[in-house]
Amino acid sequence: MTLAVPAHSANPADKPAGRIRQKNEEAILAAAEEEFARHGFKGTSMNTIAQTVGLPKANLHYYFSSKLGLYLAVLSNILELWDSTFNSLTVEDDPAEALDRYIRAKLEFSRRYPKASRIFAMEVISGGECLSAYFDQDYRAWFRGRAAVFETWIAAGKMDPIDPVHLIFLLWGSTQHYADFASQICRVTGRSRLTKQDFAEAADNLVRIILKGCGLTPPATA
Repeated sequence: MTLAVPAHSANPADKPAGRIRQKNEEAILAAAEEEFARHGFKGTSMNTIAQTVGLPKANLHYYFSSKLGLYLAVLSNILELWDSTFNSLTVEDDPAEALDRYIRAKLEFSRRYPKASRIFAMEVISGGECLSAYFDQDYRAWFRGRAAVFETWIAAGKMDPIDPVHLIFLLWGSTQHYADFASQICRVTGRSRLTKQDFAEAADNLVRIILKGCGLTPPATA
């Protein structure tokens, strides 16, 4: 079983859900995120997740047929959030404003969903077997479309001639670092945890560093 993300599918499937079902699914996903981030896929127990949300294990399987299915749902949630911030990118956008928005949005996701980001990182480091369907032809076409926007901006003289692929990798890595390696950052800086202000300052600095590296002037902040 592998992961397919609706945002990159030609025919995304909608799954209407009643209010009670949606509430239970959200509670299950939140508990699963905590367990997978703490213990990894192999070390996580469906029974523990069921106990956390106060549901019999049999009821848990009603919502998610297997631990793998639940794991993929957690991964899908964060991937859809990340990629949705780039879905509307067009050649008509101002490069500086578009990059500014993207960097700030990704850092906000790192602040709000650090555990999901770490689960993704652990999956990729371990070989990414469950993500093989995610990085399929639809995704590669989506990625090429994002890179093509940067290429058009470069051809029009709107930004310096840099490699769009490496720029996108830099954007991913720098913004997710504040979720995946928060403990390292805290130890180095002497903080007990990263605050909202820490993320805002990180966003300001990443915007300045990355945009200037692309020959762009960062937008004025309010």
